[in-house]
Amino acid sequence: MHPHRGFETVTIAYKGRIAHHDSTGHAGVIGEGDVQWMTAGSGILHKEYHEEQFSRSGGDFQMVQLWVNLPAKDKMTPPGYQAILNSDIPKITSADGNTEVAVIAGQSGSTSGAARTFSPVEVHNIRMSEGAVFTILSKPSYNTAILCLSGRVMVNQNSSLAQNHFAVFENEGAEIQIHAAEQSTLLFLSGEPLNEPIVAHGPFVMNTHQQISEAISDYRMGKFGHLE
Repeated sequence: MHPHRGFETVTIAYKGRIAHHDSTGHAGVIGEGDVQWMTAGSGILHKEYHEEQFSRSGGDFQMVQLWVNLPAKDKMTPPGYQAILNSDIPKITSADGNTEVAVIAGQSGSTSGAARTFSPVEVHNIRMSEGAVFTILSKPSYNTAILCLSGRVMVNQNSSLAQNHFAVFENEGAEIQIHAAEQSTLLFLSGEPLNEPIVAHGPFVMNTHQQISEAISDYRMGKFGHLE
């Protein structure tokens, strides 16, 4: 069991299954392709663990968890939870059929993502066949990065991105061309900077040291609820 306050956790399942429950009464299982988008907000207690059947059968396990900061005005918002099934995530296929983009959050062309966000954030899963070429736009002033989860790609014709490597782009706004040297899965991340102070301490992400002290005090006083 662990507490959170002041940000959101986004868990994306690629392989395996994970179960969870929290102090607000939410519970569920995240299966392959599903996303758990949890808003910790003012405070929550949370547990994550291998789903029972997966624990018995075993198998490959691959997950990505992102921490998305909340704007100062929303840090004490009530905790919330979005259970986003793979089938509910809009998917776009390129004209040649060699690239699929799953729009978890934000926009891809005219397609809106499945998740609700407190600030402009783009989270897209990109799956490419060997030899596929795909271009994605990085918006001006946004912080943008790509994580290669499997395979290998060439970015902008000059940088190779292999499995488990992470590329960060200058936030100038530009087209990013991706060429798949082999079948590849990528996680595209982009967002508008909040330009606010950040003070982090363990599972709390706030704007001041005083707010961190308040979070620790509230947790110890049981204000985050109860979880067994």
